[in-house]
Amino acid sequence: MSAAAASGAPVRLAFDCRYTRIGRHDGISRYTAGVVTELAKRDDVDVTMVISDERQLALLPDLPWHKVSGPTSVREPLVALQVNRLKPDVVVSPMQTMGTTGRRYRLALTVHDLIYYANPEPPHDLPGFVRVLWRLYHKAWWPQRMLLNRADAVVTVSQTTRELIARHDLTKRPVVVARNAADLPGPAAASEAADAAEARAGARSIMYMGSFMPYKNVETLVRAVAELPGYTLHLLSRAGDDVEQRLRAIDPDARLEFHDGVSDNDYHALLQRATALVSASLDEGFGIPLVEAMGFGTPVVVSDIPVFREIGGEAALYAPARDAAAFAHTIRGLEDAGEWRRRSIASRAQAETFSWAASARAIAELVTGLSGRSAPR
Repeated sequence: MSAAAASGAPVRLAFDCRYTRIGRHDGISRYTAGVVTELAKRDDVDVTMVISDERQLALLPDLPWHKVSGPTSVREPLVALQVNRLKPDVVVSPMQTMGTTGRRYRLALTVHDLIYYANPEPPHDLPGFVRVLWRLYHKAWWPQRMLLNRADAVVTVSQTTRELIARHDLTKRPVVVARNAADLPGPAAASEAADAAEARAGARSIMYMGSFMPYKNVETLVRAVAELPGYTLHLLSRAGDDVEQRLRAIDPDARLEFHDGVSDNDYHALLQRATALVSASLDEGFGIPLVEAMGFGTPVVVSDIPVFREIGGEAALYAPARDAAAFAHTIRGLEDAGEWRRRSIASRAQAETFSWAASARAIAELVTGLSGRSAPR
């Protein structure tokens, strides 16, 4: 038993915050900030953030921090030797690739999704040598098993991914679900949305928030909006000229508006005027934009994949991922103000089932359990 567990003192937890983005969150960055912020409010853990760039602190809570080498550094296999100086009881990383050689603490690694086994193209913003390693890594399951079995436990963000981990026998370690969430607006925003059902149902404005990677299947959304006269598809994330030209070439009748990135305030303002948020993704580990939209009382129309069923529940509307006509038909159903209002109210209720506090609680319970075991040799 660790000293912390024996004394009843808070568990010394080091949280790997090195995946926090500079300037603006992505999914893993937002997950890190959301969970760490809530862990800091708890009495059973004493949190220190592990960062690799002091600029990351702008998007993180005001907590003790320690700087080490970056996660894509050649020093990563030995990063545990740097983290050991903090003398943590447990370290939690929001990724599964954290180096473990020489560690003197319990470790929980995180799997957000298994998307890239079926969709092997790596994110374009990674360094070239990392992209090569990425492709090699996802050609077989054994590297994932090797990484995960180095840890004492595994965290994942959805029950869907937990089931996939079990199906592919990726680890013998316990797997805990600590779900993604979103910072929801107050209930007044959702109430105002429901009251504006007539205007919102007639807005004929649909939003897409996400990347343009092939598995995101944005092409289906473009074809769907081409079948919806008077509708505009707002593409909110940054898209290069090549992406814009490719999507516009799909159908000249599709009304597309490329925003090339939006601030959180602009994003929320657009959601509050939209008929729906849409996604035709073929695969996901979660889907934070769904929770964000539902939190504002904005209905979501999404591909019928297991993780979206888990997130959207009975509130969301579903269509086959590659069926543009089915997407168009489903979106058109929201033109009925009564149906729009029912979906809006159900969406807010569904969004409230996700919270960073609940995710932090699941991680704190895991960390407390790990700290009560003997330290790794």
